[in-house]
Amino acid sequence: MSQPTISISNFLADDQLNKAQLLALIELAKKIKQTPADFNNALSGKSVVMLFEKPSLRTHVSFDIGINKLGGHALYLGQQNGKLGERERISDYAKNLSCWADIIVARVFKNSAIEALAQHASVPVVNALCDIYHPCQALADFVTLSENFVDLSSVKLAYVGDSNNVSNSLMIMASILGVDFTLVCPEGFGPEALIFNKAKSFAQGSGSTLILTDKVEEIGQQDAIYTDTWISMGDESLSDKNKIKDVLAKFYPYQVNHQMMTDTGASIVMHCQPAHLDEEITTELFDSDMCVAFQAAENRMWAQNAVLVALLAD
Repeated sequence: MSQPTISISNFLADDQLNKAQLLALIELAKKIKQTPADFNNALSGKSVVMLFEKPSLRTHVSFDIGINKLGGHALYLGQQNGKLGERERISDYAKNLSCWADIIVARVFKNSAIEALAQHASVPVVNALCDIYHPCQALADFVTLSENFVDLSSVKLAYVGDSNNVSNSLMIMASILGVDFTLVCPEGFGPEALIFNKAKSFAQGSGSTLILTDKVEEIGQQDAIYTDTWISMGDESLSDKNKIKDVLAKFYPYQVNHQMMTDTGASIVMHCQPAHLDEEITTELFDSDMCVAFQAAENRMWAQNAVLVALLAD
């Protein structure tokens, strides 16, 4: 069958896509999920290199199995090759991989590595995670929201906890889509001004409301609450156990629990996983019917497949 046309050359960062492109990817992801057999040859004859500097469960498995479901071939290059740019130049990496692969999926430490790959590769590049953005996760989350709410544009979404690559992508994507977004972080743990101002500009253009606060009591009425670990993977600055205790003490008032769900009126809670239970979210809430973490985990595959189809399908 003929596939819908979504004009994108790479999938690097949320702020490089417009509302129409994002909505089209969300709808395509849901279509692939509903009728996967219609897309089982979409990547026939295509090879995807998965270049991972950081360890992964959901990203690795969802891309690998997703590519297989589309009829493509996945090749995993793990941490044994070290950080990009150390063994050989990133430009050489990109040019070499472009000789063989049809697309490069990269999960890296630095956004600069993603940008360098895209600059020097002659094939599309997909950002599977970096220090600034996590667009694959955000896309899957908005697919999940669209499955739980009839009108995505009327959804009120709040992220509570440590500002990171996930909250950056959620905030930017929400602002582009016109979704009201509230970011609640302890003082000193909010987003970089450049990222927040970029999202604020998108929100002004789409007519959505963007709120940043360090006061949990100001979270207001919400439809969905999102949280993530308070201590990010690979954060070497928190290797000291005393520093970790200090962070946990500062963040505990921001724990997402049943009381917060009741106070805000939120019907679902979201988490990108892995979850540190009874830290950023209570075990009771994570294991409840209100939690859609595993629905979103499944949607990682469908959302990523939509990106791959948009980039590679004839």
